[in-house]
Amino acid sequence: MEDLDTLKSEMMTSVEQAGSLDALETIRVAELGKKGRITTLMKGLGALEPEQRKAVGQNLNLIKNAVSEAIDARKSAMADTELDARLMAEQVDVTLPVRPESTGSIHPISQTMEEVIAILGEMGFAVAEGPDIEDDWHNFTALNIPPDHPARQEHDTFYLPGSGEDDRLVLRTHTSPVQIRTMENTEPPIRIIVPGRTYRCDYDATHSPMFHQVEGLVVDKATHMGHLKGCLIEFCSAFFGVDNLPARFRPSYFPFTEPSAEMDIGCTREGGGLAIGHGDDWLEILGCGMVNPKVLENCGIDSTEYQGFAFGMGIERMAMLKYGIPDLRTFYESDLRWLRHYGFSSLDVPSMVGGLNR
Repeated sequence: MEDLDTLKSEMMTSVEQAGSLDALETIRVAELGKKGRITTLMKGLGALEPEQRKAVGQNLNLIKNAVSEAIDARKSAMADTELDARLMAEQVDVTLPVRPESTGSIHPISQTMEEVIAILGEMGFAVAEGPDIEDDWHNFTALNIPPDHPARQEHDTFYLPGSGEDDRLVLRTHTSPVQIRTMENTEPPIRIIVPGRTYRCDYDATHSPMFHQVEGLVVDKATHMGHLKGCLIEFCSAFFGVDNLPARFRPSYFPFTEPSAEMDIGCTREGGGLAIGHGDDWLEILGCGMVNPKVLENCGIDSTEYQGFAFGMGIERMAMLKYGIPDLRTFYESDLRWLRHYGFSSLDVPSMVGGLNR
């Protein structure tokens, strides 16, 4: 019994002298753990006489409980002391200014889309929208695109499963189906623009499987090619902020317009750069033309009474040209460093008069 009293005294002294929570944990393991001294002594009780075993076992339990309570009390006191020390060491100066919060940026696609809509909106165009998943009629047939056209091939277009070759659904390859839907459901005159996502099987520095377009459509009894040219020249001049922007229209071919044209704007590539608005070089910017009479008839509009023009441009291409972005793929890489460099703190909307103030 004297040895047990000595053991208890040693353990209690060790607990009182522990200088840290780590040291206290070491003492707990050494005295009360699976291989601790108390546990070892209890395992040896079987070798004692019954009466002696009972007395020694009771005393060992008392020692175990006393040491455990002392450890808990010491741990609580040390935790409070450490917390007080941390609070003293980690004081906050409430007079300091708050840390600046990181702010988001407007993506160049969103910015460019808003610019295009704002400029064309001042010209009287209304925004029209439609589904991203289209049927063959609205995406191809109604637009006078023949069955053997390359755009209908599997390697160019994302098709969805269907019951037959003629009723397969497709991720729209342009926003022109919205023009068809509008002409089917709206009496002329029509004056709309159609911004939105489009999808094609292509991927390189200037192409992406998903990209954005804005297309325009005007249908009435008096519109002609001169109106188309004037509208697009004024738009490009306002978008790029260049007065008297040099422009030319080259003959081209699109199944849904006749005649069709590509629009070029004046530029220079001196010194390996690109400057829009002056120089003796040309840059293709968009496609356009007068609406093909077959398209009007497919939509239930009398082509002998009405005519119109249409145009389309890629939003990413417009953004790349205006803001000097060299690779289209970076638009979709979710690189915050890129977005901080090319992004906008807020949407800047231009006008036909004042242009864009970034």
